[in-house]
Amino acid sequence: MVYFIFLLSAVIVVFAAVQLNRFGDVISRKSTLSGAVVGTFLIAGATSLPELTTSLTAVYIDNPDIAVGNMLGSNVFNLLIIAVVDMIYRKRKMFNAIDEKQHMPTAVAGILFTLIVVAALILPFDFSLFNIGIEMFILVGLYIAATRFMSQGEEEEMDEAAAAGKDYTLKTAVIGFIVAALIVFAAGSALSISGDQLAQQTGMSSSFVGSFLIAASTSLPELVTVLVAMKMSNYGMALGSILGSNLFNLQLLAVTDVFYQKGAILQSLSSTHLPVALLSTAMLFLTVFMVNRKPKENSFRYAVPSLIMIVIYFAASYQLF
Repeated sequence: MVYFIFLLSAVIVVFAAVQLNRFGDVISRKSTLSGAVVGTFLIAGATSLPELTTSLTAVYIDNPDIAVGNMLGSNVFNLLIIAVVDMIYRKRKMFNAIDEKQHMPTAVAGILFTLIVVAALILPFDFSLFNIGIEMFILVGLYIAATRFMSQGEEEEMDEAAAAGKDYTLKTAVIGFIVAALIVFAAGSALSISGDQLAQQTGMSSSFVGSFLIAASTSLPELVTVLVAMKMSNYGMALGSILGSNLFNLQLLAVTDVFYQKGAILQSLSSTHLPVALLSTAMLFLTVFMVNRKPKENSFRYAVPSLIMIVIYFAASYQLF
């Protein structure tokens, strides 16, 4: 029964999150909330709401391993999405067509933020303020500063994506956004609770369930976004949606820490989260390499870095399992 609830919750989360993203885009374009920064926050928040809901529920049931593993695992799975899509469409040579100046700040910020998490997991001292790890204040502060340097091209990309689908009135979009958010909240909670029970019944570690099973489920809306972008041949939007979502997920770690009242949440985890954080860093470095390297004409040589990303992801999954 727990398997059925887990799978059903995952399907509902994916469906509702896709609608959430669609309605959120309409709101950002048709309301006074318009603007590159606010629009990016709204869309990133919409696609990341499943991760937030699932992690907050995990905190409520006192399972910080699922709470943090979901966030870190979602970031890794998002990068896997880009690698797999790049492999499948390797003849298009997606990274050869991407403007490196537009995406490098986001990618480098992702590496920096993830390394801060790695440092917090490695360093032995527990330095917190109001039961919130000091690393969370650093992450939020750097994120606010980084948004000032983000590319202005994201708004055009989002508008182009919206134009490809069905449009709605502002009132319809607001109602739809609220309904979809409530569905995501309910299904995300069920996903986290059933995942916790799944770990107990099968003997799998909570960190594995959070970092790979739940993370994969909550990252499927990003997969839909990437596939839509690839259909439009908008490779910048495909990569930008993943990198932007990853940055936002790391900010949601701070929100999770606020609700975890037993101290800094990163200091309450099992040791298995460090490999996931290091895996995310390695995959980000490979992404930066692909964005900056010289164009490759041979399809196989072009796809080698993506192949490496896929291999190390499944190797890490097997190791943690």
